[in-house]
Amino acid sequence: MKNLSILLKISTVFWIIWGLVHILAGVMTMKGILTDDISSSVVGIADAVDPSTLQMDYPRATGAIIGQHGFNLFWIGIVTFISAFFIWKGNKNAIFLAAITGGLADLGYFLFLDLGGYVTFVPGTIMTILSSLAIVTSFYFYFKNRKIKLSE
Repeated sequence: MKNLSILLKISTVFWIIWGLVHILAGVMTMKGILTDDISSSVVGIADAVDPSTLQMDYPRATGAIIGQHGFNLFWIGIVTFISAFFIWKGNKNAIFLAAITGGLADLGYFLFLDLGGYVTFVPGTIMTILSSLAIVTSFYFYFKNRKIKLSE
């Protein structure tokens, strides 16, 4: 079991990185909205798209939607970041909370932005890979550890 606990440490590091990147992305996205620069927020999200095609006067409602997206990035980053420290200790609830929160956020990102070709590999796709690896490593630990306890 001790050899397996390294998986929790790896998952923790992945979630800390993932959480911090998403906290920053949320702040940067909301900053663009709060400074009435909706275009910069859109360009920051769709970073594989020619920025000149995204420069325009967006309606305020669009700014509100992008602002909500930034807020969601922020709180999802906070939840996974905090969960990471509990994952280090093997907390089952934290393992599943981070997986559900970060994993579902990245699933939507993958389906709509990655597959659409609107984002670059770094940092976007890398973060999706990182969250997937964090989920796999912590789930592997959890389910292997559960079998060990059941068989004892």
